[in-house]
Amino acid sequence: MAEFLVKLADERGHVLQRVESGFSDKEVRDRFAQQGYLVYSVTDNRGFLGLNLLRPRAKVRTDDFIVFNQQFVTLIKAGLPILTGLDLLAKRQRNQFFRNLLQNVRERVKSGELLSAAFEAQGQGVVSRIYTTTLLAGERSGNLEEVLNRYVSYQRVTATFRKKLISSLWYPAILITALTLMLSFLITYVVPKFADLYKDFNAELPFMTQLLLRIGTSIQGYFYIVGPALLIGAVAATAWARSESGAVTLDALRFKVPIFSEIWMKYQVSMFSRTLATLLAGGMPLVPSLETASSAINSRRINTTVMNAAGSVREGQALSTSLEETGFFPDLAVEMIEVGESTGALPTMLNSVAEFYEEDVQNALAASLQLIEPALLIFMACIVAFVLIALYLPIFSLGAQIH
Repeated sequence: MAEFLVKLADERGHVLQRVESGFSDKEVRDRFAQQGYLVYSVTDNRGFLGLNLLRPRAKVRTDDFIVFNQQFVTLIKAGLPILTGLDLLAKRQRNQFFRNLLQNVRERVKSGELLSAAFEAQGQGVVSRIYTTTLLAGERSGNLEEVLNRYVSYQRVTATFRKKLISSLWYPAILITALTLMLSFLITYVVPKFADLYKDFNAELPFMTQLLLRIGTSIQGYFYIVGPALLIGAVAATAWARSESGAVTLDALRFKVPIFSEIWMKYQVSMFSRTLATLLAGGMPLVPSLETASSAINSRRINTTVMNAAGSVREGQALSTSLEETGFFPDLAVEMIEVGESTGALPTMLNSVAEFYEEDVQNALAASLQLIEPALLIFMACIVAFVLIALYLPIFSLGAQIH
């Protein structure tokens, strides 16, 4: 099924936008027409080749969603009805897409749907399954306020953790970008200028100079071919990476890269543990919580492992035993989960697992970057030295011949 951006109006004339899943634009249009809506347009929400390269994808920022839930909890705690709270918060939203989403949720709740079902109808690409499952647990237990408070805390911790990881990668990314721009300038502009200069001297050039000049003149001469070819290659690579086979292949490669594979595994385990702890503390049964927590994992391999463990738990095995049988989860995580099961404090122990591996990931990443950053600087220096020596060596040789 594909995603479609639907622009429509309800019986009151309110214009709404929704992201809906469907098999075709006609099927989505007919579905809303039968519900009594006036459908203005139904457009494919995937963008060019499904990559959203021509326009930004409508989405809700994590920070905005956290603030909304925090304010929503405050309004519920103050005794306001859910419909009133949604209406007030929708009017305060500056993000037009998020405002339309909340208005859509309000209309669905007003028509009799559960709040969790109303958010789930917006599509998994817009609202996470973890959130809708958390809402469902709160509705079933009659304790929506506490469940939402727990979800807000969970989102704050995970968002802070992600920001720390991203901020630690900024400096290496800037170095790589600077190196790419510098090499592009040298090879496409500076090197051809030296090639014209040395052509007038009609002198024998060193091999490294000849090699560099050939690369520079070739790229400059065929840039109208090289540029589009690189762009097409990037689009094709992105499309392949988002396909099923590409995602599986890349996921397998992540576990073969030295150093990074261990960091990636610990990061996924921490995300899984914290998500599962939040769902269990909200009152969800273990098996549905496992199935939902698997959606928080970005790794296909670990996702499959968790789903297999959920099947074993459904058959009566303990969670720690099921995870241990997969042979994929770290031994320390399995042992800590076993202790949590035996003491009846599984959510608390899962949070401890998450905190342990989050700290471990940050320490491992910091140690790795301490090695990577000097290595990048040395590599940049070597590249620049090679280019400069290759370009100026003939000048020194000619100068020596003149003297």
